Amino acid sequence: MAVPGKVAAFRLPPLPTVGEIIKLFRLKALKQLSQNFLLDLRLTDKLVRQAGELKNAHVCEVGPGPGGITRSILSAGVEQLLLIEKDARFIPGLKMLSEAAPGKVHIVHGDILTYNMEKAFPKHLKKKWEDEPPDIHIIGNLPFSVSTPLIVRWLENVSKKDGPFIYGRTQMTLTFQKEVAERLTANPGGKQRSRLSIMSQHLCTVENCFVIPGQAFVPKPEVDVAVVRFTPLVQPKIQQPFKLVEKVVRSVFQFRRKYCFRGIETLFPESGRLKRTEQLMMTANVDPTLRPFQLSMSQFRNLCNTYRKMCDEDPSLFVYNYREELKLKKKMNLLISTSQPEQTEEENQL
Repeated sequence: MAVPGKVAAFRLPPLPTVGEIIKLFRLKALKQLSQNFLLDLRLTDKLVRQAGELKNAHVCEVGPGPGGITRSILSAGVEQLLLIEKDARFIPGLKMLSEAAPGKVHIVHGDILTYNMEKAFPKHLKKKWEDEPPDIHIIGNLPFSVSTPLIVRWLENVSKKDGPFIYGRTQMTLTFQKEVAERLTANPGGKQRSRLSIMSQHLCTVENCFVIPGQAFVPKPEVDVAVVRFTPLVQPKIQQPFKLVEKVVRSVFQFRRKYCFRGIETLFPESGRLKRTEQLMMTANVDPTLRPFQLSMSQFRNLCNTYRKMCDEDPSLFVYNYREELKLKKKMNLLISTSQPEQTEEENQL
C-alpha cells in the first residue's frame, strides 16, 4: 500500500536484458566508432548516481547505444529523457525502452556534434547563471573518438553561456579514457597537467568520480574508463574570451618538456619575438624557467590578461599563427633552393 502524500517511484516493466537486446537486434560494437557497451546495471546505476538527484529532472543522454545507462536514468525517476544516438542500429531497442516509459523518452537519431542543444529543453527550466544549476543534466558513455573534441566544444559553450548552457550552469556526467580523465583533473606539477586541465578547470569544477575497469565493457577496451562530473563555475578563473585563453594555453603546452618561455615565444612573429616574450613574462610575473605543467591557474590568468592587453595594442597579434609562419618559411626556402641554377661539371671540379 502506498504511503499517503508520497508519489510512487517509477519502475520499468519487465524487459529483455541489455545483453538480450544486443542479441535480438544483432548489435555489434563498431571499432571505427570506438563503441564500448556497459552492460552491468550495478555500474550504470553507480554512474547515474554521480549526476546527483535526478528525480523529476530533465536529462540528455549522449550515445545511449543498447540502453544500459538509459535504464538507470529512467529508474532514477526523471521527468523527461532526451536520447541522442548517431547509430541507427540502436534505435529499435531504444524505442522498446520509450514504450516502457510512456511520455518520458524522446529519441533523436542524430550527431551530438551538430545537434542544436539550445532547443533541447523547455524554456521554463532556465535559471540565471548566478543561481543554482538548473534541473538539467547531460550524461553519456562517450566514444573515445568524440570525447575530447566534444568536451572542448562544451567548454566553449560554458564560456559563452550558449548551447546546453543557455539554461544556466547545466551539469555534465561523462566517461573518458582514464588517462584523459586524469588530464582533466590534474593539479599543477602533476605529470598529466595539460591544456585540457587548464581549459576545463578555469571554467568548471571537475571531479574524477570513479574508475570503471576495461573488462566491464563489451568489447573490452585496452584502457580503463573514468566517470567525470563537470559543474560550471559562476565566475571563470580566467575572465578572457575562450579563443584567447585556448591560444595562450595551447602555445604554452606546445613544448611541454621545455621551459615555458619556449612555448610562449610562439605567440609572436619572428620579428621582435624575443623582446615581446620577455615583456609578456615580466608583466605577467611568470618565471620563464618553469615547465608548462608547473604553472598555476593564477599564472595562466596573468599570461592571458597581459597577452590580451598586447593584442589590444596590436590587433595583428591575435591573428598571428606560428605554424602558418613556419609553413611559409619552409615554402620560401624550398623555392629558393629549387630556383638556383645547377652548377656545371667544370664549376663542381673547381
